[in-house]
Amino acid sequence: MAEEKVTTSAVKKARGFFGEFREFINRGNVMDMAVGVIIATAFGKITTSLVNDVVMPAIGYFFGGTDLSKLNIILKPEVIDAATKEVLEPAVAIGIGTFLTTIIDFLLVALVVFCVIKFMNSAKDKMEAMKKKEAEEAAEEEAAPEPSAEEKLLMEIRDLLKEQKQ
Repeated sequence: MAEEKVTTSAVKKARGFFGEFREFINRGNVMDMAVGVIIATAFGKITTSLVNDVVMPAIGYFFGGTDLSKLNIILKPEVIDAATKEVLEPAVAIGIGTFLTTIIDFLLVALVVFCVIKFMNSAKDKMEAMKKKEAEEAAEEEAAPEPSAEEKLLMEIRDLLKEQKQ
């Protein structure tokens, strides 16, 4: 056992850091995870666009035509130089509209993920039910009951009567 540990650590040292890294990257689950992250990033962009370009303008329209993503709570107004129209101190504001947009974005992503998982679980349940039904049918076919002694005797009598009629 001790020799085995020494051998594996010696092999790891021989491969080196980059050899181990290459082995880690070439595993299938790492590649699957990378594809998932890429797709999730693209999906995030789609939902953000949906929220910013479709949902929020529609909500803003129903609230009097305002752009809710620009809705802010001003804590301290900006200070402007009257002569040069230059901003001396920027405003301090809470971006409640941006926060609402982010919440709606999250809720849409969560809804879509929920629907996808629900669909996958439903499909998985149906596949398992089909496999279970097929297994039960196969078991029924294989386990045809052996005729009882009485049934065997009746079959023999039937066969003898057939022979006598011929």
